[in-house]
Amino acid sequence: MSICVIFGGSGFVGTHLAQTFLREKRFTLIYIADINKTLLEGTLGISYCNIDVRNEINLELGEAPEWIFNFAAVHREPGHLDKEYFETNLKGSTNVCNFAERVGCGKIFFTSSIAVYGPCLVPTDESKLPNPITPYGGSKYPAELIHQIWLNKNLSARKLIIARPGVIFGPGDPGNILRMIKAIKKGYFVFPGSPKICKSYAYIFGFIDSIKFTMNRPEILMTYNYVETPTQSIEDIAKIIKLILKSKAPIISIPSKVLMPIAKLIQFFKRTNNPIHPIRVKKASTPTHILPQQLVNWNFEFKYDFQKAVDHWMQSSPEDFD
Repeated sequence: MSICVIFGGSGFVGTHLAQTFLREKRFTLIYIADINKTLLEGTLGISYCNIDVRNEINLELGEAPEWIFNFAAVHREPGHLDKEYFETNLKGSTNVCNFAERVGCGKIFFTSSIAVYGPCLVPTDESKLPNPITPYGGSKYPAELIHQIWLNKNLSARKLIIARPGVIFGPGDPGNILRMIKAIKKGYFVFPGSPKICKSYAYIFGFIDSIKFTMNRPEILMTYNYVETPTQSIEDIAKIIKLILKSKAPIISIPSKVLMPIAKLIQFFKRTNNPIHPIRVKKASTPTHILPQQLVNWNFEFKYDFQKAVDHWMQSSPEDFD
């Protein structure tokens, strides 16, 4: 029997990865360990365990898992206090690594983020030293180091993969890309800052392809960026969506220095998350031009540029666009 444990497996990436493993019969049994229920509960080959990674992990498996996937994280910005990112992302990494040591698992896949780089005004690959400026990015980089400490304790018997994906989108995700598509479908799209800035995104099925690809490589330590290539500007992304939708919706750019005071004023009175929250405005107008250079060097096949990704999404989950 071959088993794996997916911490944070009820989330967007974990659910898609588990479904892929089920289709491909990669593991005999997949443990979904998450504080939230999984949509896959009751599915043959899936065992759900209510696990909060902030606490010591007392999960009894009966045998050592072949792989542990650590997707458990606090990541949405805004939505959490600064300390919550560190409490979950650092304590969680420590507890997952301690669990791997206790049960004798020698392979961990950890999902970090391109947020560890901070703003990327120029094309940025894995050679750039991390320089996070947000609590999320600032918690993810030391979480990487916690996993590397686990690896270094027994280099001859362990393997660690650290992925730094861009903003992941695809079927079932109601995030930035779907909001943009729906806005253009309604006949307008408003963007803070210059529409010329570059934004790196990761299509969920492309990211999963990269997970399977790196799992089969021989290196004991791999750290790689995952974004679709080439990275495109917001203006180009919007034009592709308009082409797919056959839309003539205008792309309206509002300078950040104009929109930011408005966002702060709305937030002061509303005091709840809203579509033009100051943090969202800042993130939307910050360039993230990431290069997946390691995957290019390894001859990974990128199947989804932005247009192919949206086409594939619309064909596989048309209900997302209703």
